[in-house]
Formats: sequence, C-alpha cells, structure tokens
Amino acid sequence: MHLLLLLAQTQPDPALVRHVMLAMMTILPIIFVVAIALVMVPCWFILKKAGFSPWLSLLCLFPSLGTLILLYVLAFAEWKVKPAPQAYYPPVPPTV
Repeated sequence: MHLLLLLAQTQPDPALVRHVMLAMMTILPIIFVVAIALVMVPCWFILKKAGFSPWLSLLCLFPSLGTLILLYVLAFAEWKVKPAPQAYYPPVPPTV
C-alpha cells in the first residue's frame, strides 16, 4: 500500500520513504534466510548420503558461486558409498 502511494506521488514524502525502506529491510533478510535454507537442507542430506562432509553445504551461503562449486564437487567427485546389492531371483523352473 505504501509503495503504491510512493509511486503515485511526484515528490515522495521522506517519512513514507523511510517507512517503505524499513519494511523492506526487515522482510528481505527473512526471505533471504528462507531461500538459503530451502537450498542448504537438501544439499546437507545429499552430501551426507554421498559420503561427503555435510558441512560442505555451507557453500550454499554464497548463492551463485558457492552452490555452483558444490554442484561440480558432487558431479565429478568419486562418491564414497557402495552401490546397493542387486537382488538375485533364481529362474523359475518350467511347469509341465
């Protein structure tokens, strides 16, 4: 609402500008923390399952470069987990 009033005026009121900036300064860090958490939590579990230190997910704190480095580490590193054993089903003898 305040932003619409701010845009509608030719000379914005300095008090209104302060209120809009204060609202943005409180909401944007919360949005930033939630966005980082949405990326960091899955990376934590993927790294743990892949046999790496889950603390590497802290690279997600730097959204563009850190996450890109993390993806390259996951893509080209040798994973330290053993593949699951394949189930063996013996052939069924033919019935006569």
